Amino acid sequence: MTGPVVRPARPSDLRRVAAVEDAGGAMFAEHFGDRVVPALLARAPSGAERDSVGHLLVATEDRRLVGFAHVVPHALHAHLDQVSVLPAYTRRGTGTALVRAAMEEARLSGYDVMSLTTFRDVPWNGPFYLGLGFVEVPEERWEPFQRDLRAAERALLLDEPGPRVVMERRLVRPTRPRVR
Repeated sequence: MTGPVVRPARPSDLRRVAAVEDAGGAMFAEHFGDRVVPALLARAPSGAERDSVGHLLVATEDRRLVGFAHVVPHALHAHLDQVSVLPAYTRRGTGTALVRAAMEEARLSGYDVMSLTTFRDVPWNGPFYLGLGFVEVPEERWEPFQRDLRAAERALLLDEPGPRVVMERRLVRPTRPRVR
């Protein structure tokens, strides 16, 4: 078995994307128990829906689609809307590879910042992103689109099982060599 290969989604990948996200519902159900909310177990958007808004990267292992990252552009930020990895393929570096590829794609597209919303205390959420250099953004610094996202999450009761946060990471651009 080889490690994950991350690449832009192809049309043939789109029909498999939702199943990857749907498979993660069991992890949330196990983690939160009776505090799990219906939105965490709801059917995921299709790959075609995700691909029509933003940029979709997929991770494959041995030619099997095992994860994806969906990035939605906003005026000042590339927003990491979703990262999902099949439970059987977690803890192998697939999520890390997806996030790093998403950050590089955003940087190359001219974005200085990548943001996301996530559960602060779920191990494969907040602590995972902290390990990749993301930091929590205080509410008074949220961009308007982040306020709208958090309002939508609150309406779905996503704050019920545990605290949600906005996080961001600066996307480092290589410095140009000085011409002397």
